[in-house]
Amino acid sequence: MADLRIIFMGTPDFAVPTLAALWAADGIKVVAVYSQPPRQAGRGKQPRRTAIHDAALAHDIPVHTPASLKSAEAQAEFRALEADAAVVVAYGLILPAAILDAPRLGCFNLHGSILPRWRGAAPIQRAVMAGDAVTGVCVMAMDEGLDTGPVLLRADLPIGREATAGELHDQLAELGAPMMVEALRGVASGRLQAQPQSNDGVTYAKKIDKAEARIDWRLGAAALDRLIRGLSPFPGAWCEWQGSRIKILLACPEKGGEGAVPGTVLDDGLLIACGEGALRLSRLQRSGREAMAAADFLRGTPLRPGDELN
Repeated sequence: MADLRIIFMGTPDFAVPTLAALWAADGIKVVAVYSQPPRQAGRGKQPRRTAIHDAALAHDIPVHTPASLKSAEAQAEFRALEADAAVVVAYGLILPAAILDAPRLGCFNLHGSILPRWRGAAPIQRAVMAGDAVTGVCVMAMDEGLDTGPVLLRADLPIGREATAGELHDQLAELGAPMMVEALRGVASGRLQAQPQSNDGVTYAKKIDKAEARIDWRLGAAALDRLIRGLSPFPGAWCEWQGSRIKILLACPEKGGEGAVPGTVLDDGLLIACGEGALRLSRLQRSGREAMAAADFLRGTPLRPGDELN
């Protein structure tokens, strides 16, 4: 049997393990990679390639970076690759019907949630912020809806008490990579049939808004803990002290703070009063500096009992 001809479509680090798994798999040939165009980044505002772009170049795979797939020219270029299937992992561009219909077997997406929960742009962050006990990954056959396609494979992953979105991101990326290989082989052989998603329990993981990242100390400690972990390490939940922004990357709820103004520093170990309970801050980052443990942070930023974080 001839190798399956695969087009890979992805952009960030989350997609890299899946591309690597496909590249190494017997019976699969990645004929092209699609990724978003290089964008200006850093202080020098120089164009920076995406993580998938760099990974593809390392394997000598041709890379396409169209700004859109809506033009007849872009769609003709895609069809000319004569792919058996397209694999989509956090690509970031909408696939028109002409693209979805082009590969012989269809287009398949790796999504970082247990569908139909957390369809949309930020499933990992939203799962942590909502206090979910379990998350996971699904491989689905794509249709024109937003993460509405039938599911081929699913794997669950418990969310630990102190798990951050960043840690789950890496675990889910590794968990999902071999699943995509298995799914493609199953579809090609006829062994695997996609199952429609349930209409019950649908939730949407909207993109993280910048305004959400600012800490409101009037909230309870448990809710703020989930917010902090859900936004760690990026974009990072933040507050201000003396006009300087401080990101809080890890904290732990504790008792205390009764009667104190929310945001007040309660002791020498960065226990902060909340609307209900208190938070012990354990990992922080000043603007333009490296993230560090609380003890190291206090050496350069002398927050004292009675100070207030805004």
